[in-house]
Amino acid sequence: MNMLSRPSAADIVFFNGTVFLPGGSSATGVAVGNGTILRVGGDEEVLSLAGFETEKIDLDGRLVVPGFIDTHIHFYEWANNRSGLQLDRLASLEELLGRLKKAVARREPGTWIVGQGWNETEWDSPSTISRDDLDRIAPKNPVLLWRCDLHLAVANSMALKLAGIDGGSADPAEGRIERDTSGRPTGVLRELAINLVREVVPPPGPDEIKGAFLEAMAQLHRRGITSIHDVRLMADRDGGTALQVFRQLEEENSLDLRCWVGLPGERLDECIELGLRTGFGSDRLRLGHVKYFADGGVGARTAWMVDPYRDAECGMPLADMEVLAQEIGKADRNGLAVMVHAIGDRANREVISIFENLEDRRRLDRYGLPGVRHRIEHVQVIQPRDIARLRRLPLALNVTPANLVLDINLIEKALGERGAWAYCIRQLVDTGLPVMFSSDCPVCDPDPLAGIRAAVFRQRSDGTPAGGWYPQARVAVETALRCYSAVPADVHNAPCLGVIEPGRRADLVVLNRNILSGSLSALSEATVDITVFDGRIVFCR
Repeated sequence: MNMLSRPSAADIVFFNGTVFLPGGSSATGVAVGNGTILRVGGDEEVLSLAGFETEKIDLDGRLVVPGFIDTHIHFYEWANNRSGLQLDRLASLEELLGRLKKAVARREPGTWIVGQGWNETEWDSPSTISRDDLDRIAPKNPVLLWRCDLHLAVANSMALKLAGIDGGSADPAEGRIERDTSGRPTGVLRELAINLVREVVPPPGPDEIKGAFLEAMAQLHRRGITSIHDVRLMADRDGGTALQVFRQLEEENSLDLRCWVGLPGERLDECIELGLRTGFGSDRLRLGHVKYFADGGVGARTAWMVDPYRDAECGMPLADMEVLAQEIGKADRNGLAVMVHAIGDRANREVISIFENLEDRRRLDRYGLPGVRHRIEHVQVIQPRDIARLRRLPLALNVTPANLVLDINLIEKALGERGAWAYCIRQLVDTGLPVMFSSDCPVCDPDPLAGIRAAVFRQRSDGTPAGGWYPQARVAVETALRCYSAVPADVHNAPCLGVIEPGRRADLVVLNRNILSGSLSALSEATVDITVFDGRIVFCR
């Protein structure tokens, strides 16, 4: 090698392992320096870049993969609510109320109690929650408890009173206040009706948000996540403050995540007037997609279906489809990419039609795509004929594999045999469109390994159902890894990320075992041992 082209001494050299490379190539080591990958190859090749101060790490057979990219996470909500009541992995309503009772004992009367994560379909005896249940435990504290899917919440009487919700309250647009036979609100709020209560919960201040962000980043590093797409939740009142905190962390060189920050569809005109474009920003903080909702969620029975649920009607659209088409067209013409939440098969069908019509208009008007593909988020229930329609569109798709494990009971109860159309991951990958994986956290824990296990095996943690739930939709481990790394990097014009090769940013993860074997035991026992962000070790188990 010409000495003039020789890379400088590495900061870190990983050797004696297995490196996940595109195209079936093989390597045992990686040399990292000045935030970038200097060399990938055999042990002798990478160790030749070691200097006196180089940290040399013997992988002892462990696997190195690109840093994980979670392309749909409600980072702001998750970070700030981590100090609240965590209600996932409960077995019953009684257990939930017991956890609420402990929270009440720690709070002064009149202070808010906010929780998240409950999932009644996983309880031993599935049952609904009402304001009366919460009132028995917390009569002197306002309470708001979000279901795991974020499309339904339950509030107690004090919270409803503070929000001005009573028997005479009208349902807000795109939301529903559940009522009993006498017309009295039950405390159950669906979709944007939740915001009536959310808006009276005191928001955290900038310093509190900053502390929450730093703690949440550390938790993501423990899971091997080095990049996120933070998706705004509904009509988010706190988006400006969140963006200010992101910027402050970046200016202080404390933003150890690459953040693609979404924009709420309600602010589209302001975004256009300001001249914003999808992708504006730096390698650590960029403006992302404009977010819209086509429908709700299956758990709340607000996902919009072609045919009725087994125990409810057809759900509901959360937007007028003509208005949504106009908004998407306006964003498209102004260089802003959109992401559209679509869960039910009717919602997905309608959204696909919108994008088909958009393609026709674009050809007639002769203008190009925004710099980044439009996205459909979740694509959770979709019929085969609509999957075939996707092949002709320049879209990206985002799915949440880990959520399928939580939804097996729910889908079977709500849809029956139509569950074969749910989480069709393999079929979506086979369209040739880029498919990205995400956690939708706090809907699921933001653990990419859990998502990979779900996509590869489609089983609960106890190994059921045998052979996997609708196993024809399973994917290979290598595919799942790319959906968490190379695919989202390519979709979002980040050629410096997603693949382990010289010249790219050194965002890497060392797993404790080689999951490329595809065995259930390897995936079940896999953990993150080391996370490297921008060439620095930010987590070491």
